[in-house]
Amino acid sequence: MPAPRCRLCTAELDHTFVDLGMSPLCENFLRSDQLDQPETFYPLHVRICGECLLVQLPTYVPAEEIFTDYAYFSSYSDSWVAHARRFVDDSAVTLGLGPESFVVEVASNDGYLLQHVTARGIRCLGIEPAENVAQAAIDRSIPTLVAFLGEETGSQVAREHGRADLVVANNVFAHVPDIVDFARGLRAMLSDEGRVSIEVPHLARLIEDNLYDTIYHEHFSYLSLLTTQRVLAAAGLTVVDVEELPSHGGSLRTWSAPTEHAPTPTAAVARVLEVEEAAGLHTVAGHGGFAAAVAAVRNDFLEFLIARDREGSTVVAYGAPGKGNTLLNHCGVRSDLISFAVDRNPYKHGRFLPGTHIPVHPVAALESARPDYVVIMPWNLRAEISAQLEYVAAWGGKLVVALPHLDIIEPGSPPG
Repeated sequence: MPAPRCRLCTAELDHTFVDLGMSPLCENFLRSDQLDQPETFYPLHVRICGECLLVQLPTYVPAEEIFTDYAYFSSYSDSWVAHARRFVDDSAVTLGLGPESFVVEVASNDGYLLQHVTARGIRCLGIEPAENVAQAAIDRSIPTLVAFLGEETGSQVAREHGRADLVVANNVFAHVPDIVDFARGLRAMLSDEGRVSIEVPHLARLIEDNLYDTIYHEHFSYLSLLTTQRVLAAAGLTVVDVEELPSHGGSLRTWSAPTEHAPTPTAAVARVLEVEEAAGLHTVAGHGGFAAAVAAVRNDFLEFLIARDREGSTVVAYGAPGKGNTLLNHCGVRSDLISFAVDRNPYKHGRFLPGTHIPVHPVAALESARPDYVVIMPWNLRAEISAQLEYVAAWGGKLVVALPHLDIIEPGSPPG
């Protein structure tokens, strides 16, 4: 079978970054009537391009199959909504956004960010491919186009709504198989003096902190600043500034402008590139060693769960995020080691985690069951969730995170 080809430069992908075996789609939560039916697993074999260095998962599954009906609603994370509000407030000041401005968000989800834009009286449009999630935004009177972004859709938006002063793409740049066409869609919607803001998990942090659960079929690309620059350049956009953010274990927020109108990039761009080069991210060889680190995380988590099982302790999970399903399936965990999961999202209640078939209940089930240990699956929200679960201490329960490393913590305590 021929090697897959790079989605940026079309070179053959013959270098492995990490191979996590086979896994189901991480957001395919199962109904009870589906538990005895066949379940499809796909490779989680991540490659790195030897020519352009883009780390990527080949398109084993079409985006339409993943995102048309979706289980993730951004507004269930209070800290993420607050993050979006701060971004809107800061951008309105920095870019001088007002009633005459136009803001577009791609992958706008349930309106978690654009609600802050409309509150300022700024005209906006969301573009969201998942109809069920888009409807939640529409119900909140946030204009939303149900579509996948590409150059054609971007041109359509520009014709029908005018060009945008700000285009926002939070945690979506890694989620598109045709990343160049997506970037061209961003450019097509942007005014000559406008800016594109992209937030994406930083590959440097994924490697440094062993955050391998962020690898799943929704994430087609794993981006450094260098490779982000190269993708955007192919679409006529130039990165003019970059911020390093703590979200999702460590992210980049890039600011881009049309290449023909772009100012000189800030010193922050050169600084982050230098850090990446020092970390080895400007060579194929510098990406090595990740598989051994992944194995160590898996082994520590499994040893913890097996030890708790032998002593008769009860372990459950808080949160049912997509990345948690990567971890659980890679470790081969089932409901004998983690009895159930709870989640704030009613969409997931009464369903079962893909692959592992662990049941998902409302959060109230925690107090009824009073487990000895609660594993926080969305470790990036550790502080927020630890505060929410302070009541677990009342029955002597403890909280656990598996990543970046195994840690047992007291409920309500800040990150160590």
